Amino acid sequence: MTQGFATRAVHAGTEPDPASGSRAQPIHQTTSFVFRDSDHAAKLFALQEFGNIYTRLGNPTVGALEGRVADLEGGTMAVGVGSGHAAQMLAFHVLMEPGRNIVAAKQLYGGSINQLNHAFAKFGWSVKWADIDDLSSFEAAVDGDTRAIFTESLANPGGLVTDMAAVAKIANAAGVPYIVDNTMASPYLCRPLEHGADIIVESLTKFIGGHGNSIGGIIVDGGKFDWKANTDKFPTMSTPQSYYNDLVFADGFGALPLGPDGANVDIAFAIAARAFSLRDLGPALSPFNAFMIMTGCETLPLRMAKHCANAMEVATWLKGRDEVSWVRYAGLSDDPHHALGQKYMPKGAGAVFTFGLKGGYEAGVKLVESLNVFSHLANIGDTRSLVIHPASTTHSQLSDEQKTAAGAAPDTVRLSVGIEDAPDLIADLEQALAGLS
Repeated sequence: MTQGFATRAVHAGTEPDPASGSRAQPIHQTTSFVFRDSDHAAKLFALQEFGNIYTRLGNPTVGALEGRVADLEGGTMAVGVGSGHAAQMLAFHVLMEPGRNIVAAKQLYGGSINQLNHAFAKFGWSVKWADIDDLSSFEAAVDGDTRAIFTESLANPGGLVTDMAAVAKIANAAGVPYIVDNTMASPYLCRPLEHGADIIVESLTKFIGGHGNSIGGIIVDGGKFDWKANTDKFPTMSTPQSYYNDLVFADGFGALPLGPDGANVDIAFAIAARAFSLRDLGPALSPFNAFMIMTGCETLPLRMAKHCANAMEVATWLKGRDEVSWVRYAGLSDDPHHALGQKYMPKGAGAVFTFGLKGGYEAGVKLVESLNVFSHLANIGDTRSLVIHPASTTHSQLSDEQKTAAGAAPDTVRLSVGIEDAPDLIADLEQALAGLS
């Protein structure tokens, strides 16, 4: 019998420690691991046997977290890394070659837009921007050099919901994987693999960890993409790799009996991301951070339910304020993305949303400086309520046109609503808004 989400959030990926009997996942704070003998070492390095070599490549504590998130997302295998940005870098590193492009939604976190526009350009990768409110823009952007389509499930900061099933059809027709950043929704609210995504990337720093104390990221392999049907497009996956004795990842790890009742599953992309990209680029997740994130994950369903209930109450209250010109939250019945929110996130529209102030840029700056319960900082997904003015901070490096397209216009304020008592959050906003006049 399949266990429920809350049960798996506590138990998936872990067993009592066989050496000590510890019920909590131990922190394996070590750099490296002893081999049984020379043959064991050789097999590990040749990917002929699974096991621990060096914490940059894998670690039992990190592995437990990987197993838990892969289970919650419905994937075949996960790779934990040092941050959400590291997860994006490694996922694309497996797929891309110089001169190739990524088709990405322009409704993304500002840091991701910068990463795609600037950092990836140093690798010879380019980006072509599309609009989640105009699906034809994705079809128009795809060309012979496209190697992935990338969106967020729930866009940061605008709170827009992507029609993932429709984008997945476009990616499938183009013969490229669809990568979804599921940070804002978390697997409790949305499981993109069930809607056609092939790969998930996620910042564990946010809702999965949930307490604003540890940085981490993860890649989840959906195990569905046919790499062998696209040999010319994805040589890392489907051609012999000399650095592993001419191993073809799609052959060696495309059908292993690791699923329920020994069913074959495809973990080829996850293995490539670990054995090629993580091995050589190196953004490892620390065992201590993995332990902290796992502990936070145990309360994910409880926290997300409270986050969503509070966000709905605060968003509804803000709609009635004279100082506020608009509120964008898919949980509101009159929001343009409400129907998509109901389709993809029926448990709630998340904790993060934006609203506009009639006083514009200056009012946004003043508001964030006037709040007391809300903390003014650049994060989301904390138990605490958080606020930021994106145009002057997270999206400040973008042009005005890019800011508006990303949902970070000058009048925009972003809230990440925590799990405090909603009346206290409303009272804090009320006193700050009153001070704008």
